[in-house]
Amino acid sequence: MSVGVVFVHGIRTSASMWRPQLEYLAARGNAATAVDLPGHGARMSEDFTIEGAFATIDRAVRDTASQGPVLLVGHSMGGLLSLEYAVSEEPPPLAAVIGAGCTAIPRGPALRAYRLFLRGFDSLPDRGAAITDYVLARTLPEETRDDFGAGGYAFDTQHTALASLSVLDLMRALRSIRVPLWFVNGQFDQLRINEALFTRTVPEAELIIVPKTTHLVTSMRPDVFNAVLNLAITTVEQT
Repeated sequence: MSVGVVFVHGIRTSASMWRPQLEYLAARGNAATAVDLPGHGARMSEDFTIEGAFATIDRAVRDTASQGPVLLVGHSMGGLLSLEYAVSEEPPPLAAVIGAGCTAIPRGPALRAYRLFLRGFDSLPDRGAAITDYVLARTLPEETRDDFGAGGYAFDTQHTALASLSVLDLMRALRSIRVPLWFVNGQFDQLRINEALFTRTVPEAELIIVPKTTHLVTSMRPDVFNAVLNLAITTVEQT
């Protein structure tokens, strides 16, 4: 049975950010699904809750598991949620996990500084959409540029989502993960802040640093990230 893949997006964006990976896996012959978390993408009108996020991931994982082993892939907030979900009280049927751009504990001074930064964007007439588009146009390749924001930006959800992440017990989750795990970070990703702690806590995990990329590692170098997917899927197939 082939490995199925479930993708979980980061804060503000949506399932659309995974289009390059979905196209790659379709060509490879692997079933894949990308979820929209509450308050994001097609579910923009809903309230974000941690419980709702985990329920969304769980439905997708268990649906996919009916066809074979499951690789769970999350970026940023989606990566943090995926790590915590992987050690749920009712063990989910996971074969492996990839956490991209998520080696940071979401609390303390760093979280407060980021929320202050977002409030500055909120004060702009377009809530920073023009600046976001400007940055994406100059950092993302043409083939992924439109995908990242195609589902819209969850401006009204971002503060609630960030505050919710502080309840995650990531150190407990990392110590409890028993499936193959990869951390994938961009070379210039600001969320590498706790990278050494994460890898020290899970010495069996593999750390992959993608050169010349920032936090948006999945979209800046989709070919490289797809190669990581291939590595993880092949590992599961050979287990």
